Amino acid sequence: MPRSWISRYDPGVPATFDYPEWTVPDLLRRSASRFPDSPALFFYGTTLSFRELNDLTTRCALGLRRLGVQAGDRVALMLPNIPQAVIAYYGVLKAGAVVAPMNPLSVERELQSQVMDSGSETIIALDLLYPRIRAVRERAGLPRRIIITSLQDFLPTAKRLLYPIKAWWTNRWIVVEKSPPVYGFLEFLDPAFPGMGAGDSSLPTVEPGALAQIQYTGGTTGSPKGVMLTHRNVLVNALQGRGWCSNFREGQEVFLGAVPLFHCYGLSTCQNLAVATGSQIVLLPRFDAGEAVKAIKKHHVTIMSGVPVMFSMIIDVAKARRHDLHSIRVCLSGASPLPADVQEEFERLSGVTISEGYGLTEAGPTTHCNPIQGPHPSGSMGLPFPDTDARIVDLENGRRDVPIGEAGELIVRGPQVMQGYWKKEAETQAVLREGWLYTGDIVRRDEQGFFFFMDRKKDVIKPWGETVYPREVEEILLQHPAVHEAAVVGIVDRHYGEAVKAFVVRAQGASVTERELLEHCRRLMARFKVPAVIEFRTELPRTVIGKVLRRALRDEPWASVVDAPASRKAM
Repeated sequence: MPRSWISRYDPGVPATFDYPEWTVPDLLRRSASRFPDSPALFFYGTTLSFRELNDLTTRCALGLRRLGVQAGDRVALMLPNIPQAVIAYYGVLKAGAVVAPMNPLSVERELQSQVMDSGSETIIALDLLYPRIRAVRERAGLPRRIIITSLQDFLPTAKRLLYPIKAWWTNRWIVVEKSPPVYGFLEFLDPAFPGMGAGDSSLPTVEPGALAQIQYTGGTTGSPKGVMLTHRNVLVNALQGRGWCSNFREGQEVFLGAVPLFHCYGLSTCQNLAVATGSQIVLLPRFDAGEAVKAIKKHHVTIMSGVPVMFSMIIDVAKARRHDLHSIRVCLSGASPLPADVQEEFERLSGVTISEGYGLTEAGPTTHCNPIQGPHPSGSMGLPFPDTDARIVDLENGRRDVPIGEAGELIVRGPQVMQGYWKKEAETQAVLREGWLYTGDIVRRDEQGFFFFMDRKKDVIKPWGETVYPREVEEILLQHPAVHEAAVVGIVDRHYGEAVKAFVVRAQGASVTERELLEHCRRLMARFKVPAVIEFRTELPRTVIGKVLRRALRDEPWASVVDAPASRKAM
């Protein structure tokens, strides 16, 4: 099919690439060969070169093999943005195993669901999360092997000595007994650990078409699913991102590692892109706008990928403290639509144009992005990446292409698109049809080839760039004995982009407060899923067949916007 949008690409961006027959770890091996002494990771005073990072990932792979991890086994990672997250990711892949990233904010119920679904017999996780993992293991029998690390493990000596005192003072100090099936990450990487002398040559040969990641998402139909991405899918998307930046300086760029690396967006646009190009990543284990602004200034960050809320919060800090953001050369925004006022203010402060993009986990994730250098219309989600086809089809059956300017469902096709959902053939067939991925998102296209996001076909909510499914929140609310009915919608949040709002009908004769229901939710859900606001109603609007009209609730003008402070309580 004709790709008319190619004429709008920046100069130097090719219409197609010749992708090498590599696996994902080859990106690291190549950079370690080209830039052995260049910094790969910076973490609170600790710097790892590409040579050191490559060596540590090989040790990780050998350690996993020594523990019994075989090619094709799934290994769960439950880590924030720390060096261990990068080491473990490439180590698992070098071992021939499959990475199953998991959100560190997940509660026991969510963790158990993903561990059991993926069949992850091994998990590498932060010590602070160990109580949850132990509870899941005792209840479900998985994971069988637990490798524990601490935030202090890769800190400089002085900070490592002070960390226990600070952790104890803030009630975040957890002592984990290291005896099988629990292992310490540093012990695991020690050259003296049995089997460490074997080297890279003893690791299994992995083919580009082998499964690399099972990335959990709700997909386009609502319930959590494991998206299957091969080494080729992951590598292609990183190299597409590299090619999109025609003025990229390999071996010289500095990335801000603020987007979570357990998220497909962070893995692709930050970690894998930086590693592929010999670029340094300044790791931030949790996003704090003040810390991010200081890091940008201190390390002369040149490339930043973020979500709208990050840009909004950085604006507030930068304006208050008059920090300079002008080192940034490339700025990418994704995960949810970027408000125009946030974009304009950030660009005024930094002098760099934010290139908003679009993607979904099922596509590795990026399929569209606005030009880095050239102009683009306001509100655009961009042009399709090289080697990526995109169509807008009718909402009824998805077979008829709609005219330019008309809204329809976006469908995409390209080498970055997933192989399907893990162990879910029916769901796979529903979204992968004749080589096209049906995204479930409603978009339109202008005559120049730029695409514009309009709405979600499903009622997915995206606070902080995370994905929340209304039905899951409703089911948790309905577990409370005082709740008779519940409906959950996404509403505009002036600071976070979107927030979760719940409408609740109390059970007859029952009494419950908003505060009590919020506490109930916090016990059973990750924080970003907890409603920012709960409104009590005597009844909910319904269709003639009795279905709750979520759209009617969401569109109420007096109930459709929340201020940032209210939603921050739920974060």
